[in-house]
Amino acid sequence: MVYHTRRIVTKFVAWLLPLAPALGRTSYNGLAKTPQMGWGVYLKRQCMPGVLTSYGCDIDAETLLETAEKMVDFGFRDLGYKYVILDDCWSNMERSDKGSLVANSTKFPDGIKAVADQIHDMGLLFGMYSSAGMYTCARFPASLGHEEQDAQTFADWGVDYLKYDNCYNQGREGNSQLTFDRYNRMSEALNKTGRPILYSMCNWGRDYPWNWAQTMANSWRMSGDIYDSFDRPDDRCPCTTYDCTLPGFHCSVMNILGKVAPMANKGQPGAWNDLDMLEVGNGGMSDDEYKAHFSLWAMLKSPLIMGTTIPKMTASTYSILANPAVIAISQDSAGAPAVRVWKRAGDVDEYGQGEQSLWVMSLSDGDYAVALLNAGNTSMGMSATLEDIFIDKATTGGGATQGPLPSSSGWDIYDLWANRMDDMTANSILQGNATMRGAMKGAANSTTLYNATETPYADGIQMNRSALLGVKTSMVPPMGTVSAMVPRHGIAMYRLRKHEGSWMSERDEL
Repeated sequence: MVYHTRRIVTKFVAWLLPLAPALGRTSYNGLAKTPQMGWGVYLKRQCMPGVLTSYGCDIDAETLLETAEKMVDFGFRDLGYKYVILDDCWSNMERSDKGSLVANSTKFPDGIKAVADQIHDMGLLFGMYSSAGMYTCARFPASLGHEEQDAQTFADWGVDYLKYDNCYNQGREGNSQLTFDRYNRMSEALNKTGRPILYSMCNWGRDYPWNWAQTMANSWRMSGDIYDSFDRPDDRCPCTTYDCTLPGFHCSVMNILGKVAPMANKGQPGAWNDLDMLEVGNGGMSDDEYKAHFSLWAMLKSPLIMGTTIPKMTASTYSILANPAVIAISQDSAGAPAVRVWKRAGDVDEYGQGEQSLWVMSLSDGDYAVALLNAGNTSMGMSATLEDIFIDKATTGGGATQGPLPSSSGWDIYDLWANRMDDMTANSILQGNATMRGAMKGAANSTTLYNATETPYADGIQMNRSALLGVKTSMVPPMGTVSAMVPRHGIAMYRLRKHEGSWMSERDEL
C-alpha cells in the first residue's frame, strides 16, 4: 500500500524544533506541558513474560502508517492526539556488528526513519520503544548499557517519544537511587542528542517514581499493566495500594484509580503520573465503564494514549475518545490533577467490588471539574455539596480568612457528556462519508467537533465554545448541592463555572 504524505508547514512545525529549558521551569526538557496524547500499539501480556498478542509482534510499517492516516482523517490529530507510538518487537534479535539496534527489515523494509518521516509529513509525531534492561519484554535487544548509542540512533531516525520499559533489568531496582540512576542514564543520553524527545518511563511504579522522576522524565507509569476490565480483581495484579513490590499486570481501572488517589498530586506540568494506556474500544467493558475510564484518566492528568485498533473503531468508541469537552479538562494548563475528596461503600457487584467517590479538579480559568463515580452494582442517586467540592479551599491556605469561600457563591453546572456525538455522525466520519476536514468547516459553532490545532483549548474556553463547555444543565445556589443519577459502573462529569450576576433574581425567573 502506498501512503501519500501531506506536508504540514503550519503551527505544527513548532513541535519539531529544539526546545530550550527556558520554555518551562516545570518541565525538565520543555515537553509535555500538558499530558501527552496519541496512539500506541496495544500489547496484551499473557501468562508467560514476553508473550504478546493483539497487534503485538505483528506490528509493521503499514499498520503504523494506516493508523496515522486514520488519526488525521478522523480528526484525532486536531484534537491533540499527536503521537504514533511503536511498541515492542520492532527490531532484529541481534544488534549490528557496530552494536546498533537494527529494525526488522520484513516489518520495516525502508527502515524506521522512513516511517517517522511519513508520520511527520502528516503533522504527527513518532514514538519508539526500548527497555532499561538487557532485553525488552518480548526478549529483543534493549538499551541497558547502550544508552548513548541507542539514544543517538533514535534521534537520527527522527524519534519524538521514547517509551522506556523495565523488563530484564538485571536486578537494578529495590531502592529509589538504583532505579533513578538506571533511568536517568537514558534521560541524559536523550538530552545529549539535542533532539526534543518526550521521555515516558515505564517502570510500573517500582521504587516510587512519583517522588523523584519529575527532574528527568515527562511521565512515569505508577502501576502494573492495565487490562480491559473495570473492576475485576486478578491475582496477576496482586497489589491494591501504591506501596507495591510486585506491580504485575491485569490491573483493572478501579485498581489503578485506588493506587493513584493518594499521590495524584505528584503530577505536574511536564511530569505526569501515567495510569497506562486507554482500553476504550477493546471490548471488555461497557459503554458507561469506558466513559468513566476516559473521564478519570483525563481528570487525573494521565497521558491519553489510545490502545484500540483505530481503522476498525466503532461509533461509540469514537464518540468517547473524541469528546472535546473531556479532552479540554485533560489539557487544561493549570496542570492540577483531580483529588478524590471522599470514597463511600456501595452495593457490591459479582466481584465483591463497589464504591462511590467524588473527584474534584481546579482549572486554570477559575472553573472546576467534578466527577461523581458510581462503581457500585446499580444506578445510584449521588450528591456532593459545595462544601465537599471546595473542601480544600476551606481547610488550607487560611481558608475563610482569605475571603469568601467558593461554596458561598452560586455555580453554573455544565454536563461534559451531554454533547456526546451521536452514532450517525460518528459513523459518517468513520466510514468516510463525511471527512473530519469537511465537517470541521462549521466547527466554530459545533457542539461536538473541535479543532485544537486551529484554536487551542485555552482559547476555546475563553470563547465559550459549547463543544468544550458542554451543556448548562442547572445552577447550584450558595451552599447548595450537585446531584445526579449515575449509572452502574458509570460517571457524571461536570464543569463548574462561577455564576455571574444575581443568583436570587435568576432563581426567581426559573
